[in-house]
Amino acid sequence: MGLISPRSVVRSHPVPPNSMHNLVHFFVVRDIIINKMGGKIARYLNQLTIGNVFDAPEILEAYSTDRSVLKIKPKFVALPESTDDIRKLMKFFYQLALKDIKVPIAIRGSGLDEMGADLSNGVVISTEKLNRLLEADKRERLVRVQAGITLKELNTALSLNGLVVPVSGHEMETIGGLISNCPSDSYAGKYGGIMNYVERIEVVLPNGDILHTNRFNKRAVEKKAEAKTLEGEIYRKLPKVIKENEALIREMRKDCTGSAGYPTVAQASRKKTLDLMPLFFGAEGTLGVISEVILRAVPITKRPQRVVATFEDFKMAQKFLDLANSLKPRELNIYDIEIIKSAEETGKKLNEVTRKMKAGFVVYTSFDQRIKSCLKKIESVRNVLPKSTQLLVESPKTKAALDEFDNSLISFLNHSRSGERVPILTDFYVPARNLGNFLNDLEILEKSLKLDLAIFGSYSASNYSLRPKFKVEDEEFKKKAVTFLKAGAFVVKRQGGSLTGGSPEGRVKAVVTNSELSEAEKNLYLTIKQIFDAKDILNSGTKLGADTRFTLTHFRTTSSAKIMI
Repeated sequence: MGLISPRSVVRSHPVPPNSMHNLVHFFVVRDIIINKMGGKIARYLNQLTIGNVFDAPEILEAYSTDRSVLKIKPKFVALPESTDDIRKLMKFFYQLALKDIKVPIAIRGSGLDEMGADLSNGVVISTEKLNRLLEADKRERLVRVQAGITLKELNTALSLNGLVVPVSGHEMETIGGLISNCPSDSYAGKYGGIMNYVERIEVVLPNGDILHTNRFNKRAVEKKAEAKTLEGEIYRKLPKVIKENEALIREMRKDCTGSAGYPTVAQASRKKTLDLMPLFFGAEGTLGVISEVILRAVPITKRPQRVVATFEDFKMAQKFLDLANSLKPRELNIYDIEIIKSAEETGKKLNEVTRKMKAGFVVYTSFDQRIKSCLKKIESVRNVLPKSTQLLVESPKTKAALDEFDNSLISFLNHSRSGERVPILTDFYVPARNLGNFLNDLEILEKSLKLDLAIFGSYSASNYSLRPKFKVEDEEFKKKAVTFLKAGAFVVKRQGGSLTGGSPEGRVKAVVTNSELSEAEKNLYLTIKQIFDAKDILNSGTKLGADTRFTLTHFRTTSSAKIMI
């Protein structure tokens, strides 16, 4: 059998002429090539890299789903163990692309993406074995890690030195995943999110070259641009694109609520300097593979103290929310009471919170600084709250009830006897001033679509989600889900919000966002993608490259066995 190389693969199966007449035939031939040579390709890459490359059906099946509603089976799953492994993998598939055999590549951390960005029908490169802490400087509060280290692993290691990266993402989320998705987490209102704590990143470009980010002045950029490499090409072309789109980018700086496309280009250029790092926040692995990260940590604060309050009326709830927000809480979340009542049905003891309320909202907040002062101000309004309001301030007596409450959302999301709460309309932005009007629109939408639209999210970060139940086995599921997505997106936009205000579009939200972008924005984002990934091999089915028909075709038809978050 012998070893194979990209050159020998192409020689064995010549690509048909590049014409519209032969386009369909070309894709058929491409798939035949990959399927026929799959075993040889996996074997060759296993000899080339330290990590593993798999094409066994049962492994491919395991990586065909993430937290989204989609199922897309890859042809290969790669688990690199070093930056060099990633370079070799990227170089191999880039060389195939040069011969017009494009194998799309998705980068996966812990498989927690809710919009399908972890999935590919080509290659899934998982960073799960790139999980080492490489260096730590306690004095400077800096740490260098591989991109596959999880938030829990990182903060556990940092805690030994009294430090933390204050992000409230899922504890199994990887640092590379947090950068690629750049979610607006529930601590973001106070601590700003992951973007505030990343100093530099190492990126493997689509052709296997290495890029190290830094903020360079004009002279340094010109020096970088002299190199006859992909990095040099990026530094030659991107400043010109930024200059040509100066007016558009200036407008984008004013409205930074959405993450569809690459709006962080507005942060790349600043005061005659250029830093490529912002482009990778929310890029979902479409510009390069993040391999290493340098982060800045902060001292661990005191153990937070929690408060829960229930309100039958949103106007009163909002007054309380605004008061709590003025005290700079660590978290400030709001939940429809239906979420808590649903958790009660699973056995959770939450009667101290719900108290037989028929409708309303629950406000949850926690403070990790100036705790006594903050709690005193919260207590001071107890007498002016409506009699129906329940106010639980953390104490030895209320701790158990608050602990139960902390797990109520997970109970709600996974109470699926009559359907699955799949992520369709999640992590969207609605400004605080319009939240009341949005809730009014939501009541109309709920009746119209006949769905349970219980809202939850972070008031301090203005980031919310809706997770109604769907029967994914139902023949009408796709139609209902898309109707819900489009109707919900319309209401979000109507109230001055953004569908991608809390996380990027991936494949699912792109069904809406791709048609909402202006032609100028599309052209800018497509040009950026072309500069970094001219062969369009990196996560080509996400963001602007997402295809609605492909997305709908790959909706799951069976419920997920994974715990939803």
